[in-house]
Amino acid sequence: MKRAGTLRQVSDLSDFSRGHRLRELLCQGEAPSRVLSSPDGQHLLVLQKNRPPPLPRVVAFQRHGIAGADLERNWQLPQPALVGALFLQSPVTPGSWVLAVVWEHGRTEVWHFVVAVGWQLLQTLLLCQGARARIVSLCSQGASLVWCEERPPLDAHGDSSKCAFRFCVCTRALEVGEQGVRLGTVSIVLHNSPEYQVLASPQHIFLVPAAAGFATTSKFLLIWHPEKAKLTITAPSAGFVHSKVLRSSNESDFRKLLLGSVGLLSGLAPLDIHTSAVSNTGGLLLVSGKGAVNMVEPDGTQRRIFTVEGGAPTQGSPVPLKTFGGILACVLSGVLYLVDQSSGRVIEKKILSMKEVHFLESPGEEDSIQLLTQTGIYSFSFSRPEDSSTPELCLVEMVFEEACRYYQRRSLSSSKLTVEKLKKGGVFQAPVVLTTILQHSLCEKQKPAQGLQDTYTKLLSTMCLELQSYMSLELLKTCVVCAPESEVESYCKELVEQEVSRILHSDMDKDNLVYLNSIFTSFPKAAWKATRSCLQLQQNGDGLLVARATPEVWKKVLGGPQQEEVGQNGVVPLFELICASFLRFKPKWLPSFVELTQQYASISWAYGNKEGPEGRVPLYKRALGVLARKNKRSEADDEMELELLLCSKRPKAVLQALHLLIRLKRWQRVVEVAEKFSKLSPLLNKEIFTTLLAEFAQHRELDPYLDILWPLCPAELTASGILTVVLQHLPHSQEDPVPFSSEGNHLTVGLLKPLLQRVMQRPCIQDEIYSDALQSPTFPPPAPPREHKIPSKAAADDAPQPPTARTSSPSALVQSDIV
Repeated sequence: MKRAGTLRQVSDLSDFSRGHRLRELLCQGEAPSRVLSSPDGQHLLVLQKNRPPPLPRVVAFQRHGIAGADLERNWQLPQPALVGALFLQSPVTPGSWVLAVVWEHGRTEVWHFVVAVGWQLLQTLLLCQGARARIVSLCSQGASLVWCEERPPLDAHGDSSKCAFRFCVCTRALEVGEQGVRLGTVSIVLHNSPEYQVLASPQHIFLVPAAAGFATTSKFLLIWHPEKAKLTITAPSAGFVHSKVLRSSNESDFRKLLLGSVGLLSGLAPLDIHTSAVSNTGGLLLVSGKGAVNMVEPDGTQRRIFTVEGGAPTQGSPVPLKTFGGILACVLSGVLYLVDQSSGRVIEKKILSMKEVHFLESPGEEDSIQLLTQTGIYSFSFSRPEDSSTPELCLVEMVFEEACRYYQRRSLSSSKLTVEKLKKGGVFQAPVVLTTILQHSLCEKQKPAQGLQDTYTKLLSTMCLELQSYMSLELLKTCVVCAPESEVESYCKELVEQEVSRILHSDMDKDNLVYLNSIFTSFPKAAWKATRSCLQLQQNGDGLLVARATPEVWKKVLGGPQQEEVGQNGVVPLFELICASFLRFKPKWLPSFVELTQQYASISWAYGNKEGPEGRVPLYKRALGVLARKNKRSEADDEMELELLLCSKRPKAVLQALHLLIRLKRWQRVVEVAEKFSKLSPLLNKEIFTTLLAEFAQHRELDPYLDILWPLCPAELTASGILTVVLQHLPHSQEDPVPFSSEGNHLTVGLLKPLLQRVMQRPCIQDEIYSDALQSPTFPPPAPPREHKIPSKAAADDAPQPPTARTSSPSALVQSDIV
């Protein structure tokens, strides 16, 4: 982490030739359109394009000690307007350079500075081939010029939509040698396009839509890769969109380039670009109208660096923007911001007393920033103190910034919470405790707990493994960035495994789910291996799939945001992601995985719990949904559908699989499924047997399997019930029935006889109840013992006399009871 020093003046412009003249130009009411510094830092070039007549003006200044003639050019109307000036490196003589001044009609003056002689005009050239062409934007890459030119249509009153696409992006080499200046052939990068501003990095050309362009074309950026002859479409709101290699001039047509992405691009938000510039790392810096500074990488990805505090930039006034090493310098509303590009942390803010500021090149001095103002040249020099040389302190600052955002969201107050208030207030102890632990555990690795309070020490011992995991992950990310191309893949696999494991052990919210979707999309094979590792999936000795993941991990897999919660933007729940990986890399394991998840779901959630997966869409249906999204259907997919239906063991799913097998006429499998799943429940047994009995009545395909089917007949099904099912499903014939058919495919009583005999010989349910009673060894039950009492005489006289009965034997009593 770098710390900025104080602002110091390094030049009052008196060390330049005609320093007073330079100061006058900078102090004029009409500010310079642009100030350029030569590659060696010894020359300054001031361009004034928008000023009253005479117009425009180019003035060059050199430091003292470099003798030679000065350069100052004024151009009068009706000369075309000045587009810009560029310092070009000479490929012939290393370290030498020339100055190219370009007008909008393509006229180019190439100037060269010779010591003791001064500025000399080498040659005047014409860039554009058409007489009516007009250059609107210009940049250079190495020894080549890249520009966007307007080619007006021949019919001035033509279609307005066609007139809008009248621009063309071209490139042409400009070589300076001993024999003079030579222009290469014109190469067209893009034609029939809207107006673009071209910006060059060392390896790429960025095409930024002009502010006056069409609304439909101002939603995305174009990135041209000259070495690969490739154009990339990217949108800040959607990231990378499309990339295409331009093999011929027909493919360079702007409208054909967008043909496959019109639907996606039409739904994007328009670009909000106030100022654009290229960073020293090759990315594109964009300042929005709200003060947000973003970086667009050459591969089309975008990240937010920081947001300027204090309001939006003034419309029509560009924001000075430049990168020096890892520092971004930005001047807005009279305030100089120094920002760390990697973390987005504001290192320092300086209020400037001068209105106009221009950044200058500082060759060989990455750790200093030079600013040109009306009063002179100022410099910021960076130092690397020992106590701030480690990245851990940057991590500490990020903790406070994250805590700021967290507490601000939860706060009911309208006042803005800042890092300084958070540090000094003492109200929120969590970030203070965490940063204290980080400082001791990460900075003082030899004695991590020295000087900590007892409560902090206990917390550190609890967080120790998490901190080690975090540091190893950060180290791995650094290896990915710095590794050669041959080793990137292996590092990415390890990084994906750690990221998947981290997310599965944290809260599965929408943001984490979107992140997981991007991982599975970008690194499908690595994500599949990481999933297997996290769930510990493997086959045991019997060939069955087993998993040794913890219940918490299973809850992340089966729970989390569902499809109705994440929307329809292509993001799918984690269970569907894993099922798709199974289908791609190990399809035979998918049914076993679904069966495993059902077992863990029954353990982790109580039956009927709406938060559990079974309280929503059944897991086998979710897996079938993943299977249905495949582009091409095959026989293996039909078999997979059967296995997913059967592995659920749900009655409806089993019957659906049975009907699917019947439709496919796979009778052997039909019988196997019926024999296996009839044991699950009596109701399912009855449904399966009734279904097969109906098929038996219609054709003779099941005749070879009757010895297996008849024992499956439910106990409650009677002979009359069997005959009713058979008669309801007999095939209807167009001809009159005959007693004996020559075809031999009709149902006969002989085929039904074994089943009917089995049913008729089966004892009735009531008989079974009585037989249990009759077979009891204590039937009839013994009579209870009687107590003989001698009643009193009076009671005996008053009591009614029972009727006389003939004494019967016990067998007679039994017979009378039975009758």
